[in-house]
Order: sequence, then structure tokens, then C-alpha cells
Amino acid sequence: MQDYQAPADLLKDRIVMVTGAGSGIGRAAAKAYAAHGATVILVGRTVSRLEEVYDEIEAAGHPKPAIVPMNFEGAAVKDYEELAMTLEDNFGRLDGLLHNAGILGARSPVELYDPETWNKVMHVNATAPFLLSRAMIPLLRKSDDASMIFTSSGVGRQARAYWGAYAVSKFAVEGLAQLLADELDDERHNIRVNSLNPGATRTGMRVLAYPAEDPKKNPDPEQLMPVYLYLMGRDSKGVHGQQIDAQPKK
Repeated sequence: MQDYQAPADLLKDRIVMVTGAGSGIGRAAAKAYAAHGATVILVGRTVSRLEEVYDEIEAAGHPKPAIVPMNFEGAAVKDYEELAMTLEDNFGRLDGLLHNAGILGARSPVELYDPETWNKVMHVNATAPFLLSRAMIPLLRKSDDASMIFTSSGVGRQARAYWGAYAVSKFAVEGLAQLLADELDDERHNIRVNSLNPGATRTGMRVLAYPAEDPKKNPDPEQLMPVYLYLMGRDSKGVHGQQIDAQPKK
């Protein structure tokens, strides 16, 4: 899977949503999906970053993407429902959803953790994926072959000290992915659900989490794209309810 070589037309004519598409892994995934034929729905909170990704995709001659500015910290239930209605009117369905947006919060002992920061991290990292999934599942059902990918973390599978709300939110994401995989695990459904741990990657969040670390020791987001393409494309059909690592375990 980590050495997967995606066919050029892997995602041709598919509609794929990527959250956190303005930077890091989300940006790389959006561009990779577009390069393999997908019409990508770019979701993020910073319009200027989304516009940069949009321009890069369009300049490369790939299918024209769409921009959806959304700040998950303040988005209400109706915002997700209105987004679903807009997508249905414009595209009729959704073939893939990469839950990638997230925030780190504080690196702090629980006894010193700021409650407001805790609530914000839990909302953005765990509640927002629930609300977005809830709104998008009816559109994913309309696809012949849909994939939903939840971004996990090593500390969302084995907690480590001082990771606070981030670790707990990623445990919640794992739980949501398992719950949906079980609910959608029968012949009536065409949606496969998996969680994906990218591992140590050269991103802005990684720098915040490990300020003393040499970022050059970690792979660029683009180097992880074989796994992201595999899970979003037709070749992963039947891969469902799995906890997957984008990098080999050391």
C-alpha cells in the first residue's frame, strides 16, 4: 500500500472532499486527487490558502476544483446541512471524503490544561468530523463506490503524556471511524470507512508539536500520497474498518 502506484485515471469523474485543504497533508492530498482526475472540494478556514491550491490545480490542467470556506470552530449544524444541499445541487453525489482538518491545542499536563482550549480542540477534531460525516453520508450513498478516510494519530491509538485534548480527540476519531464502519458494513452500503495515521510528517503542526526537532528528518506530505490515493480509489474496494499507517512502523 505504501508503494502503491496509482493509475493516472484512478479518480476520473469522482467528486472528493478534502478538509484542511489549504496546507500540509490536506493540500498535498487535494492536489494528488486532482492530478488523478478528481473534482476536489477544497474545505478550509483560510480562503487565501484555498485559492492558492485552487490556482495550482487549475494551472496544472486538472479538473476545476471548488472552494468551501468553513471554520469548524464556529460552524453550526445548519452550515453542514447547507453545504450538503449545495453539493447535491451542483454535483448530485460525493465519492470520497478525507477528514484531515485538525488543531493541536496545548502540550500540557491534564491538571494544567486550559478548559477552553480543551473544548476547542475536541470540537474541531472530533465533533466537526461527526457533523460533516452526518451531513455527507446521504451524498456518499449516491456513489457507486465511496470512501471515507479519518485522519488519526499515533497518540490516538496509544496515548502519551502531555498530548492532552489532541490525543483524546484522536481516540474519538478512531471510535467514530469504527462506529461508522460497523454501521455501514453490509451489502446495502457502498461506503468504506478507514482511519489513517500519517505518522511524523513535515507539516506546520509537527513543528508546533516538536519545535526542537529537525523537520528534514520527516517525509514531505507528498511522499505519503500513495496510501492516500490507494484508500480513495477503486483498488481499495473491500478495505473497510481498518486502522492503517501511512508509514512503515519503526
